[in-house]
Amino acid sequence: MLIDADAYQRVLGEELRKLRKKRGWTRKELNERLQSEISLQTLATYELGTRQCSVVRLVELCLAMDELPQNLLERVHRRVFGDEPGRVRLNLAKVVADDQPELLPLRRWARGRLEQASGTEVQLEFSALERMAELCGMETQDLIARLRKLSGLPAGY
Repeated sequence: MLIDADAYQRVLGEELRKLRKKRGWTRKELNERLQSEISLQTLATYELGTRQCSVVRLVELCLAMDELPQNLLERVHRRVFGDEPGRVRLNLAKVVADDQPELLPLRRWARGRLEQASGTEVQLEFSALERMAELCGMETQDLIARLRKLSGLPAGY
C-alpha cells in the first residue's frame, strides 16, 4: 500500500494534540507525565506532524495520556485511508458504472445492493473480498487494487 508519509504524520500529530487537549493539559503538563525527558519543542513538532515519532515514544505519549496506542493508530488509519482496519471502502455506484469485463459479477451484486441500500458506499471485510475475487476469477489483491482505484483511494491493502 502506498502511504503518504507527510499526511500520515500530520494526522498522527493532530490526533496526539486532540488527545492532550481533551485532557485539558498543556504541553508542559503532558511533558511532566512522561517517563523520559523531551523538550516542549519536540512535543510541538510531533503535534504539528513535522517530526517523526518513534514507536517507543508514541507508546510513551499514549500511556501518559491513558490511551491505548492501537486505538490512536486506528483513528489515524481511518482518517488517512478512509477505511476501517481490515476493511475496504467500496463505492457501489462507481462499480456499477465501470465496464471492466472481469468485474461483471461484482457489478451485478453492486446493482442489487444499490437498489436496497440507503447510501452508495459500503465497507467490505477481507473475507468477503476474497469470495468476490473468486467470482471474478482474479487474485484478491488485484480486485482490492481495482476497487480502491475505482473509489479514488490509494491502491493496495
